[in-house]
Amino acid sequence: MTCEEENLPDAHLGERSESPLRSFGRRRGRKLSPRQSSLLTSGLERLRLDLSQPLGDQGLSSLFADPVEEIWLEIGFGAGEHLIWQAEHNSHAGIAGAEPYVNGVVAALSGLEARQLQGRARLHADDVHPLLEWLPPASLSRAFMLFPDPWPKKRHRARRLFSPALLDKMARLLRPGAEFRFASDIADYAEAAIEHALHHPDFELALTFTSANRDALPDWPITRYETKAGRAGRSSTFIVLKRKP
Repeated sequence: MTCEEENLPDAHLGERSESPLRSFGRRRGRKLSPRQSSLLTSGLERLRLDLSQPLGDQGLSSLFADPVEEIWLEIGFGAGEHLIWQAEHNSHAGIAGAEPYVNGVVAALSGLEARQLQGRARLHADDVHPLLEWLPPASLSRAFMLFPDPWPKKRHRARRLFSPALLDKMARLLRPGAEFRFASDIADYAEAAIEHALHHPDFELALTFTSANRDALPDWPITRYETKAGRAGRSSTFIVLKRKP
């Protein structure tokens, strides 16, 4: 989505916006090749989540071609490398992903097809907030938000997606004991996320670590965003929230 130019009010810790949540950011990059356009049409038709349709009695599990025991969600999966890694290494989980950036969706579709993981992945190629409204309560066993747009300018802080309002929505969707993982290479964003987690009544801050002790969680793979941050000399911060009973 094209960034709007108006100045937005600063986001304060613990404050919940009265306006509906929305995502900001670009929707398209370079022009797709004919093969990519074809993949977007055919692959997305197969894997897209249709939010206009109510779920049947079997719930989210029925949306996946392969049998799954848990449903995980990645908010803003980029090019899909983390989503694909998790699908490869967790055969019991069906993974839903939301990403409005078309070129990233195409890259994810290509990677899922190459590894034959389409049976355990479903995609929402748009703003995540309608998806969060559509998902049933306590339907997710794990969620991820890794290196979201940092919006470093102070006047744009209200555009940051990780917020008390988002945690309210995730508290409805995550099962008791479920993890919500967040990462950022922007120090003040990470600090704000930690403060939001500490002050939210439905979550506890279970783990925090940085690039210096990157092996704290072996099932958290390194992505290109983290690598790029390291090359620029920026340390990344990783936090794990747990949904309280």
